Amino acid sequence: MKKSKFILASKSPRRCELLKDMGVKFDIAVSDINENQVPKDLPPQLYVQELALLKGTSIGSGCGKGHYVIAADTVVVYNGEIIGKPVDDADARRMLKMLSGNTHQVYTGFSVTDTTDGKTASGYEVTEVHFRELDDGEIESYIASRAPFDKAGGYGIQGRAGLFVDGIDGDYFNVVGLPLCALNELMKKEFNISL
Repeated sequence: MKKSKFILASKSPRRCELLKDMGVKFDIAVSDINENQVPKDLPPQLYVQELALLKGTSIGSGCGKGHYVIAADTVVVYNGEIIGKPVDDADARRMLKMLSGNTHQVYTGFSVTDTTDGKTASGYEVTEVHFRELDDGEIESYIASRAPFDKAGGYGIQGRAGLFVDGIDGDYFNVVGLPLCALNELMKKEFNISL
């Protein structure tokens, strides 16, 4: 397989950490797309893929040839509603109370853009997450930690909120924000490269 230089189109510390933990060398370039240009009434798998493609292609057009831009977007879905990142304490509280004692889905769309020829490919992964019942004290303590505010659904499974989860069906790394296996398989199939 040919050598490649990867660019991660994300400021997510969790995505960065996942790639670093795998020994992947990459640069970071953050996209400034307006996420509101993708309608939230799309099915979640299309919504996250569209956002990932927009992020990746917006970065890919300005970074020269010979790179592979990896982009991703993650949302939580409960009862058909796409839930993004909370905007304030009340929004975080609403999200956590809604997820408490229930099962929801985490969708991550991902894309890869080859900056040499402009080729793009995308995919998505979905994981079911089961929350145990949360009491008001746990919710308030978690909100006070400020942890919910940069995470889809208002929680991060890899941190303190891992205590809220009593099971998952699917890819753990998808819930963290980057389904490594599915991404790597797409890269091998479409670009003959690997992470």
